[in-house]
Amino acid sequence: MMTYENIIFEKDGGIAVVKFNRPKALNAINTGVIADLNGVLDQVEKDSSIRVMILTGEGDKAFVAGADISYMVNLEPLKLREFSASLHELGFRMEALPIPIIACVNGFALGGGTEIALACDFIYASEDAKFGQPEINLGIIPGFGGTQRLPRRVGKGMAKELCMTGGLISAREAKEIGLVNKVFPADGLWEATQKTAQVIASKGRFSLRAIKHCIDSGYNLDLRQGCAMETDQFGLCKASPDAEEGMSAFLEKRKPEFKGELK
Repeated sequence: MMTYENIIFEKDGGIAVVKFNRPKALNAINTGVIADLNGVLDQVEKDSSIRVMILTGEGDKAFVAGADISYMVNLEPLKLREFSASLHELGFRMEALPIPIIACVNGFALGGGTEIALACDFIYASEDAKFGQPEINLGIIPGFGGTQRLPRRVGKGMAKELCMTGGLISAREAKEIGLVNKVFPADGLWEATQKTAQVIASKGRFSLRAIKHCIDSGYNLDLRQGCAMETDQFGLCKASPDAEEGMSAFLEKRKPEFKGELK
C-alpha cells in the first residue's frame, strides 16, 4: 500500500477510504493534493476487489476548505488556468471511476471542497458541515466545476445565488436544495457512511458500474437515447457471473454472494 504526503489511503475489505490530510491548512487543495489523489485513483483502478470509495477529511474541522490561496496568489494567469484544468481532469477521473464514490463531509466544504464533493456520486454530511462557493469574494469564480456541476445538482437559480453571493449554507440547507443526500450528527456521520458503503460493496461489481455509467452518461441525453443505453447495459449485465448468482439466489431464497468477476 503506497503512502502519500497529503492524503491518508486505507483499504477496509472492499471499501477504499481516502482522507485529505492537511488539517493545519483545513485540507486545502494544492498541486500535492491533486497529485496524491490521482495516485490513489491509479491504485483503485487496478484493484478489482475495491467496490466503493469514501472521501473525507482528516481532523474535525474540514472536509476540504477550498483551494490553497497561499499557493494561488502568486500564480500567473496561465498557471492559474493550468491549476484549474488539473482540478477539472481530476473531477472527470472521479466521475469515470467504475465504482461509486461517497463524499463524507465532516466540516467545511468550501469552494473546491464543495466541487470535489460534487464530483462524487453522492454526499453525506455532518450537521456541522458548511458548503459554499466563496470565490467571488476573492474576485474570481469557481474553478473546479462550481458553475457547471452545481447547477446540474441544485438548479440554475440556486447555483447562481450561491456563486454570486459567496454565501455559506448549512448541511441542512444543503439537503433542502438537493446538494446533500443525508445529514447526520457529527458523531454518527462516519458510521452511517460506512454502513452505506458496506451495503454498496456487497452488490454486484458490473451492475454498480452499469448504474453509475447509465445515470452519469444518460443525464444529458434525451429520454429515448438514455433508455436505449439502459437497455444495452441491462442486457450486458447478464454476461456477468453476478447476475447468474443474484437470480439463482433469489429463486433459491438465499442471500446472494457476489464475487465481482467479469467474464
